[in-house]
Amino acid sequence: MSSLRIAVVQMSCGEDSAANIARAEDLVRRASGEGAGLVLLQELFAMRYFCAEQDARHLDSAREFEGNELLARMSALARECGVVLPVSFFERDGLAYYNSVAMIDADGRVPGCYRKSHIPDGPGYQEKFYFRAGDTGFRVWETAAGRVGVGICWDQWFPEAARAMVLGGAEVLLYPSAIGVEPQDLSYDSSGHWRRVMCGHSAANMCVLAAANRVGVEEWDGVRMEFYGGSFIAGGRGEVLAEAGGDEEVIYADVDLGELARERLAWGIFRDRRPDLYGALSDN
Repeated sequence: MSSLRIAVVQMSCGEDSAANIARAEDLVRRASGEGAGLVLLQELFAMRYFCAEQDARHLDSAREFEGNELLARMSALARECGVVLPVSFFERDGLAYYNSVAMIDADGRVPGCYRKSHIPDGPGYQEKFYFRAGDTGFRVWETAAGRVGVGICWDQWFPEAARAMVLGGAEVLLYPSAIGVEPQDLSYDSSGHWRRVMCGHSAANMCVLAAANRVGVEEWDGVRMEFYGGSFIAGGRGEVLAEAGGDEEVIYADVDLGELARERLAWGIFRDRRPDLYGALSDN
């Protein structure tokens, strides 16, 4: 595929998981109706962001990759709408738990999943209590929307992850996210930094990049999390093609992956790489 319309869904999540999933389905159908070939939902969209607190009861909501009802439902939706639909879910594999994304192609096939590699641990984002660091490595899928790589939230801060996916053939990088206030310092706004680091990934690798964040206020055991939205789609020069505010919405951007591939070759940024000099990246 050369010409592609990307849609990013930004929504709030409540206590009712069924309602969250139904709302996500409605927004995916809306995006499909507007001609999107790839639709990105946010991180763990089926539930509130439970990692704001440490409570083992939340482990009960994890499900295995095989026989997963959410993935089956979203697979049917992708097939119905003819869209590529990465789906973030809480995965259980034996005694291990992961923050994962299943890649669903436009025909409903689910070729596999990616497990989040970088797991944060801090006030409001206590993910190490729940998730093991992923063991899949960075993955790239051939899809009806082109070659797609997916990272998850905290992964988006690491340039090595983006570069690894592009070296693996990715034309589009996707980052489902859940980020907002820093409970320990409510005066700190990370939204500009959050966007700039990812625009840097798209510019340095000359690829399309989309990030989907949640919005709304969620409270856990006295911790008040306010998610700032700001979902966006960036082009191959790091330019913002579409952006959301702080409310629920769907944003779109039309990209030409063929033209971008030609431009990337002309710049020679991969021709002129010097892997022989990059040993410090693996030694430290």
